Amino acid sequence: MASRMTILARTRSLSKTLNPDPSFFKTITTFSFLSQEPQLAATEPPPPPQSSSSVPLPPNPTSYPETWRSPPPTFSAAASLLPSGFLEQTPSYRIQSLAQDLDSPGLLNTFADWMTSQRWTEMKQLFEVWIRSMDKNGRPNRPDVSSYNHYLMANLMSGATAADMLDLVARMEDCGVAPNTASFNLVLKAMHSGQESEAAEKLLQRMLQTGKAAPPDDESYNIVVSLLLQWHRNDAAMKYIELTLKSGYMVTMTVFQDCVQACVNTGKLDTLVSIIDKCKSMDQNKALCPPWNLCNYIADVALQADNSKLAVHALQFMAKWIARGEAARPAVFLPVDEGLLVSALATAGRTYSTTLLDVSWAILQRSLRGKKVPNPESFLAKISALASLGELQRAFRTLSEFESAYANSGKEIEEELFCPFTSLYPLVVACSKNGFETLDTVYFQLESLSSADPPYKSVAALNCIILGCANIWDLDRAYQTFEAISSTFGLTPDIHSYNALMQAFGKLKKTSEAARVFEHLVSMGVRPNAMSYSLLVDAHLINRDPKVAVSVVKDMVSSGFKPSKETLKKIKRRCMREMDYESDDLVEEFAKTFNLRMDGEARRNRLFELKFNSTAYA
Repeated sequence: MASRMTILARTRSLSKTLNPDPSFFKTITTFSFLSQEPQLAATEPPPPPQSSSSVPLPPNPTSYPETWRSPPPTFSAAASLLPSGFLEQTPSYRIQSLAQDLDSPGLLNTFADWMTSQRWTEMKQLFEVWIRSMDKNGRPNRPDVSSYNHYLMANLMSGATAADMLDLVARMEDCGVAPNTASFNLVLKAMHSGQESEAAEKLLQRMLQTGKAAPPDDESYNIVVSLLLQWHRNDAAMKYIELTLKSGYMVTMTVFQDCVQACVNTGKLDTLVSIIDKCKSMDQNKALCPPWNLCNYIADVALQADNSKLAVHALQFMAKWIARGEAARPAVFLPVDEGLLVSALATAGRTYSTTLLDVSWAILQRSLRGKKVPNPESFLAKISALASLGELQRAFRTLSEFESAYANSGKEIEEELFCPFTSLYPLVVACSKNGFETLDTVYFQLESLSSADPPYKSVAALNCIILGCANIWDLDRAYQTFEAISSTFGLTPDIHSYNALMQAFGKLKKTSEAARVFEHLVSMGVRPNAMSYSLLVDAHLINRDPKVAVSVVKDMVSSGFKPSKETLKKIKRRCMREMDYESDDLVEEFAKTFNLRMDGEARRNRLFELKFNSTAYA
């Protein structure tokens, strides 16, 4: 027995020398139940003796054995000749044998198969055993960068930290392998999982400094930019995004959306415009498009900041979504808020952006899909924008479309929509911008269009010319245009035509002529509106006659109109200057009747109460 123990001890020391891994070799003598001593089999007890009076059963007629009802014996690990840990050692033994048979291409193929089934732990074990094994020529296995990157991937997917990944990359030099871009990208992914933004930025800078050895690619930039944006380090993120686009790399959709959101939230709209312009100029990034809700948010922020370029980009993104929805099956129609487009048209007029104007109107038409005409506010916003841009021909063409769409809306609505004093006043200002030169040009164009096929005749357009002539104090042109409404164009003047002519007379202190125009329109059966009375009041106030102005207000109230606060303040101001306190009391009564607060005149009145003393400055 002592000799046996000596042989066993020598066997264990030899196994440890061949393979230092303690889990690989296990001697069978570690299990107490496997004894090499022969043992006698246990004898079965003899059957009980049968009595002489008992009768035996007949023989079994079936061919089954006597133990057919009993299940087959199951050999447990304790009763088996194999040790209990042998089955657990089988994968390691398989990896050991597999590592001895694989070369470098075979190792890569095995990794490719195991990656599909996510056998990360076995990949790590196989690589670690393989690099300690010998090839067929008896030389140590040397991994290439691809196989080592698979090993890094297995560690990353197994939950390795960024510090562990950096240590593994540092060991690549011991294997005679230089890390490439993919190696560092795996480290960057570990840093992204650990939210280590500063370390990721330093590693990216190191990759930039290596030059052509391991330069960063699009994946490197996207990982670092995404991490920087998550930590709200927007300045650094924008720097690397611009570097990504400058290098010609592709930006992922997630990074692009985060970048857009960060720029909008921080108010860096010009930076966002620059990034979008660069993306659209590249084939690999021109398809980038934020989500629909984010497009609406970008447009809203851009319009509030009067950033026409960003608003154009936002509307173009929305146009892409509309086209995608229409091309889908079943089709999905994405309507754009018309109020947003009205704001875009107003912004186009303020910023003098023709592109924003055209894009806004095109999206509005496509969103309505020909089933509905735009609202009056949309037409008026477009006319105002075209007028501010100086494109009068397009403005009057839009006015023609506006009149055609709302021609049968009712007399009161038409008077409100086509009033040159309010809704169409931007067009009036544009017509009188360069004096009579612009007014004559517009008039002759309208005169030529009246004889075209089909002819275009518009009282609203001629009213804009009359009021434009009044704004430049040109009474003759205003009166001639008024007469041309019926004589040349064959139309009937409306209340706005008479009001524009009254203002032309009133500005030149021709109060009696303005009053005669008022009497003439009443005699022609035209019902004066509140603007008519207000213009007549202004004509009398220019003539410094507050009493007659108050009488006009009385007629205005008796006709069912309410005087405006501005009109009463004008009369009150003239009464104070003319020291007509009786008329001033009547104005106060009107203000109390219509619940109007006549405040804000105290500072003006102090200017007339100042007493200058010439000796005070002597």
